[in-house]
Parts: sequence; C-alpha cells; structure tokens
Amino acid sequence: MLDFQKLEHAQTLAQAIVNTIPEPFVVLDDQYRVLAASRSFYSTFNVKPEQTRGRLLYSLGDGQWDIPDLRILLETIIPEQTAMDNFEVQHDFPDVGHRTMLLNARQVVYEDSSTRTILLAFTDVTARRAIEWEKEDLLNQTEELLRQKDILLQEMQHRVANSLQIIASILLLKARAVTSEETRQHLRDAHQRVMSVAEVQRHLHALEGIDQIDVASYLSKLCESLISSMVGDGRIAIQVMADAGTVGSDKAVSLGLIVTELVINAIKYAFPADRSGALILVTYETAGQDWKLTVSDNGVGKSASDNDGKRPGLGSAIVQALVKQMDAQLETTSSAAGMSVAITQATFTSHMPLAI
Repeated sequence: MLDFQKLEHAQTLAQAIVNTIPEPFVVLDDQYRVLAASRSFYSTFNVKPEQTRGRLLYSLGDGQWDIPDLRILLETIIPEQTAMDNFEVQHDFPDVGHRTMLLNARQVVYEDSSTRTILLAFTDVTARRAIEWEKEDLLNQTEELLRQKDILLQEMQHRVANSLQIIASILLLKARAVTSEETRQHLRDAHQRVMSVAEVQRHLHALEGIDQIDVASYLSKLCESLISSMVGDGRIAIQVMADAGTVGSDKAVSLGLIVTELVINAIKYAFPADRSGALILVTYETAGQDWKLTVSDNGVGKSASDNDGKRPGLGSAIVQALVKQMDAQLETTSSAAGMSVAITQATFTSHMPLAI
C-alpha cells in the first residue's frame, strides 16, 4: 500500500486513474455533485471540466442529465443495494443525439466518515442495440417471407392435387367411353398412376406443406384406393406393413408409382380365377438409410414361359426405370404359391414376413 503523506498526491493519483478509464466515468458525492470525471466523459457528452466539476449531475448541460431513470438508479436503487450493473437508460442528448447507455454504479462508504461517494460508469451500447434491432427486424421479415412461402406452397400443392384429380377423372371417363377393351385397360392403368401421385399431394396438403410423407399412412391409403377402384367386390384383399418413418415427397412419388404398378399387375395376373383368401401384401422396411419395398401375393405365380418372346410391358418398364433412378436393386421370385417383387436399396436384412 502507498502511504500518501499529502492529500494532494492522493487526489492527483485518483484523477489519473479516472482519466485512464476509456469509457465515460464520474465520481459523485452524496448530494450527486460531480467530484471528478474522465476525459472520455467530457468528449463523449461534449461538456467542459469547468462546467462539470462541483455541479449537480442533473444540472449538467442545461439539464440534459435530469433523466428519470437515472434518478431512480441513484436515489432509490443504489442506497438500498449499494451496487447496480447494466442499468439501461435511453435518452436524447443535445449535440450528441439519441443514446442507449448501460450504467454501472457503486456506492463507496468510508469507515471514518458519514459521507459516501458514488462511482458511475457509462457504456454506450447505441450501435450494439441498433444492430440487435436490425437483426430482429430482419428475422421478423424472414419469418414473414417464410410464412408467405408456406402459404404459396400449400396453395400450389392444393392446385396440383386438384389438377391431378381432374386428369384422373378425365382418364376414367375416357376409359368408360371407348369400345376397345385394351384401350380401356390402358386408360384405367394411367388413371391409377395419376392417382398415386395425387395421393402424395393430398398428404402434403394435410401436413400443411411439410415436404415429408408418412410412409405407412401413404401406402395404406394408396393401396386402399387401388383395391377399391380396381376390384371393388372384395374378392382380393390387400395388407400394408410399413415401419414408422417419413420420406421426402419425391421419393414418396417413386415408391407410390412402383407400388401402383406392382399391385395393378398382381390384381390382373395373380388371380385369374376367384379363390378364397386372395391377398396382396405390401411391406416397407427400413434400417438406418437402407430400405426395402416388397409387393407379394399368394396367387398362381409366374412361370418362365410367360416371358418367352414378350417385351416388357409399360408397367414393368416404369418399375425398372424408377428402381434405377433410386439406385436400388430389383429381385423377383415366383412359384406356385405366389409371386414376390422386392426393391432394395443397399444391404438389407429383412425382419418382416414376406411369404403369404
């Protein structure tokens, strides 16, 4: 500790310390008169030392410091708590402009005196607050743009779904009007393909534009629609078993088209004659990023001779193209107990019963 023999030396050191502080700083007596102020205080608030020292803080600069929030801090909070950090004050200062200041105050009580001193430091956060307000405003604008985008996306999806429904209805009307059974069947198949895509759009609309489709719900509704429109009398049942999870709408469209083609083929060829317990089973399994889609039936199967000299039909060509597009592998097994078509992406070990 330094032993100051003269009060002047102590005052000189104290003023030097005050001037060294880079931010505005004042020392007040217990009547809120300025005992000392830092150079940065004078320069920041455009006041002179001779107009500051010994004067009441509230009267400085023609009353520019007579701020209600500052009075609350000095006259109410500090006497009770002796200290306060980051007390925010906003004020319009003449010749300086609007400022947002953080005030840090400390009350110093001396053992041998009833007087007290208040140390008051100012941190100008005007620029910081402006940046924060600008960021908040930009965030609000971004959220509003995203909200508008979601509304437009939902409207677009709704219109696409309606358009697909119209196209499907036209195809079905044409199928009823034509006289050629082959043409009628082609139109019905096209109708089912459009409906499989429309089912994805219905799911997106129900999920308020979220680009993720619940696989189990989507495949169940799609297969119910296929059986209802193509069989109707209940002679063929369909069952869907799918792991919980979602996929993007683009992948859902591909999966839906594949299922549509394979289910249509099973309905057409697996059960040439009515039989009890006719069943088509659709399974979708996942393991991490890997997945496996299987469509199987307990119909008559398909012999090797069925393909002799025949070119793949449109449905088979669509399935093969989609499988290639999804970077997956296709495997077909057939016997007198039925037929199974499995589409697998990456190495996959099945955990669902595929034989029916």
